Amino acid sequence: MANIKSKGHITTSVRQDRTVLPSLSEGTLREQPLRETVRDQIRQRIYNGRYAPGIRLIERDLAAEFDVSRLPVREALRMLREEGLVTERPTRGLVVRELTRADVEELFDVREALEGMSCRLAAQRATDMDLSALKQILDQAKEATARKDVGAAREANGKFHDEIPRLAHNELLRNILEPLHGRLQWLFRQTDDLELLCSEHEQLLDAIASGDADLAARVAEQHVRSSRHRTLHALFQRAQ
Repeated sequence: MANIKSKGHITTSVRQDRTVLPSLSEGTLREQPLRETVRDQIRQRIYNGRYAPGIRLIERDLAAEFDVSRLPVREALRMLREEGLVTERPTRGLVVRELTRADVEELFDVREALEGMSCRLAAQRATDMDLSALKQILDQAKEATARKDVGAAREANGKFHDEIPRLAHNELLRNILEPLHGRLQWLFRQTDDLELLCSEHEQLLDAIASGDADLAARVAEQHVRSSRHRTLHALFQRAQ
């Protein structure tokens, strides 16, 4: 099976690229726990390709780079490992996970099933306030796409998918999705055609707002299948 290719000039470990991570001190901690702030920063580097598959993530170097103790870094790496973005190799320690085509296919299988269910429930249970919040996120994605801000557009499109399980008002479903969050977010960021993505999300929002659960599920599953085709082509066929 083919592995995802590294993008850009990537060093073999974080230790060799001391400029990658922004400085974070415990004195400038945001409202969320420090371990989550560190996790979010590392995760973002994985998403945007700065930490390529196979790159080493060395705890002490990350702690020095963030200007924090090793404990929040250790906890951040543990969470990323649970999300499936980081794995441990016997001879190299923790590294960014390499995803094969089979891995990506399995993620899409799970995504199609869970998103179909999420959208079905959202169509039945979403309030007007829920739908307004989802539309606001979609508008942010459209605006970012129009000004060609790829990073902001991908961030908003990821939030769009994050919001749908909340609209489903099913805590168990959200708990099932939580360990998959990182890998699914990574998939959401592989699409280059942001205008098409916004168009598909608009169709999905309309289907949920219609209150027709069967329609919402069909549109969600069709969206995932379309995304599967584009992502597999971008990651594997194009790289051959």
